[in-house]
Amino acid sequence: MDEPMLEHSSNTAFTEPSSMQLRLVDAGVILGIETSCDETAVAVLSGTTVLSSIIQSQIEIHASFGGVVPELAARAHDHAILTTIRAALDEAHLGLDQLDAIAVTNGPGLPGALMVGVGSAQGLALGRHLPLYPVDHMEGHLFAAALEAPVELPALVLLVSGGHTEMIRVEAPGAYRLIGRTKDDAAGEAFDKVARLLDLGYPGGPAIERVAQEATAPSISFPRGLRGEGLDFSFSGLKTAVMSFVRTHPEVGVAEIATAFQIAAVDALVIKVDRALSLAPYASVVLGGGVAANELLRTMIRQVATDRGIAGAIPAKRYCTDNGAMIAAAAAFHRSMGDPGVSAVDADPGRTLIEGV
Repeated sequence: MDEPMLEHSSNTAFTEPSSMQLRLVDAGVILGIETSCDETAVAVLSGTTVLSSIIQSQIEIHASFGGVVPELAARAHDHAILTTIRAALDEAHLGLDQLDAIAVTNGPGLPGALMVGVGSAQGLALGRHLPLYPVDHMEGHLFAAALEAPVELPALVLLVSGGHTEMIRVEAPGAYRLIGRTKDDAAGEAFDKVARLLDLGYPGGPAIERVAQEATAPSISFPRGLRGEGLDFSFSGLKTAVMSFVRTHPEVGVAEIATAFQIAAVDALVIKVDRALSLAPYASVVLGGGVAANELLRTMIRQVATDRGIAGAIPAKRYCTDNGAMIAAAAAFHRSMGDPGVSAVDADPGRTLIEGV
């Protein structure tokens, strides 16, 4: 039989968290550009309203490879960036002369992909004499949660994507502290690799979720990495366990294996979130990143938040995947804090949100 979905820790009594919030701020009209991986995304944020958000996906380009091919991603961005910028402006019914600032993801991400976005943003900023705001991709995902409603602070943020799995404590706007991260594979990477193993297609997360929705409860159980240890994550053991099971149990259907994997992967994430909430006071728990679109994960995080008596800040699925609106929102925050922006910026593939990490 499968293991319990979640082992709740006892509810420790904490001092009441502060009433500070992470919220959208009015910093003018900002064009946000995001090209860190395989989606060319541009949005226009006017004050606290998203006027447009255009995303050009590269799924068809990378599907046959079972993952993102960096060189192909960069070429696709180069081909799509100008038309995507124009589409975002058209949808917002604005021209370049009505912008107050340009924001762009400059890291972390694929070097070639980042360079396309950074080069385009810098060209627009210089040509229009606008301030340019380089944004950390992961901070963008954090601000995605504030696009629809303020986030109560302090917040526990779980960022999960194809390249990242980490938990961050947000004490105040701009004050971030890493409290847990994966020691090996990111959760999204594990979904992609298992989907490829099961011949389910790319991207792996949606493919596995589709199959799992049609499956019955599995009779098998896969391990939860580092289950009883600290706040870090591990998904390499889970991936290896699935590979071994597939080799030794050819009679078991793909749907059952995919479902058992999804349960284990989500449970591994939720167990650590619940543990973190038991160790310190929080006013909300935030979910962000591409894997945050997984419905089982969204449901379980909401349940943990409810059980803990705190808010669950989960972005709409359109803001979980890479998008320009979250980049513009992060830039608006820095702009409101007096950051004047820059005139030139380089791509920084190894950029980290938390200094010293």
